[in-house]
Amino acid sequence: MDIDVRKTAMLARIALTDAEAAELQPQLSSILGYIETLSEVNTEGVEATAHPHDTAMPLRANVVTNSNRRDALQAVAPKIESGLYVVPKVIE
Repeated sequence: MDIDVRKTAMLARIALTDAEAAELQPQLSSILGYIETLSEVNTEGVEATAHPHDTAMPLRANVVTNSNRRDALQAVAPKIESGLYVVPKVIE
């Protein structure tokens, strides 16, 4: 299996020297060979899982915990109009 390390590095936005590319070539080939070995395993009848533990995430109640503090927060603003901050025009 001939893997183009330079192309893979370019796609991953990794700069490699010639020596690094030569060192990574057999390592990348070995990794891909292992993946091919895994793909040969018979997984028929095995249910796919997203997590190794059979647990569910606890859900919290959808309750508002913060009160509306807009008036208090806008009290220090230099200018407010219809509940919005008014800022100086910067583009003419």
